[in-house]
Amino acid sequence: MKIYGYARVSTADQDLTIQREALKAAGCDTIREEKVSGAKLQGRDELRTLHQFMREGDTLVVTRLDRLARSMDDLSSIARQLEVKGVALKATEQPVDTSTAAGKAFFQMLGVFAEFETNLRRERQMEGIAKAKAEGVYKGRKASIDPAQVKQLKEVDGLSPTEIAKRLGVARSSVYRLLAC
Repeated sequence: MKIYGYARVSTADQDLTIQREALKAAGCDTIREEKVSGAKLQGRDELRTLHQFMREGDTLVVTRLDRLARSMDDLSSIARQLEVKGVALKATEQPVDTSTAAGKAFFQMLGVFAEFETNLRRERQMEGIAKAKAEGVYKGRKASIDPAQVKQLKEVDGLSPTEIAKRLGVARSSVYRLLAC
């Protein structure tokens, strides 16, 4: 029975030292780390590698559940995969231990709160953007394609939308969208 540790931060400029030290103190034999968003399971290569190596009776340790996943769906999916393999999940900073009934219950509650926090953050962000737009501060991303250039290539040079897209290095759908205006 091995104890595996998983540490994750969302951006390259964040530091994993605190998580790494907590996982070592928890007795992890192997620690895998990555700097990638926890919002999706895609691109989480180190987590996938851990899943491949873990066997029945092993334990996966994280510092907090939000290091493992940001949505309840992803967290539940990971927990089910671990349970099928016979792998326990523990968190060093939360009373989570899926090898016990109380730990499983607490795991579910924390997962719900993690997703709730993510949704609240998204709502606050959208409110801030709406306010900035209303005040004329936020205007969105600057256009990367010059509409006049697209129209000229179509009307003067007689190029098709596909040819225009290739020449400008943009998506054909973007060309169609600009020509429809």
